[in-house]
Amino acid sequence: MAIIINLDVMLAKRKLRSKALAEAIGITEQNLSILKTGKAKAIRLSTLEAICEQLDCQPGDLLEYITDH
Repeated sequence: MAIIINLDVMLAKRKLRSKALAEAIGITEQNLSILKTGKAKAIRLSTLEAICEQLDCQPGDLLEYITDH
């Protein structure tokens, strides 16, 4: 089982670059990249809230749970 982060999908839908999002929410491009690639072990709710606000989406649009079976 895994949590998949669909941030790249939402960025494409909103025609927004990672750099612009990172600047808007106040995190580094590197940290945003870690989120996009799924290498993050955790995400602050304040960061998730800021991303959702900027992308005009819900947390469920960004996070997906997939089981192994």
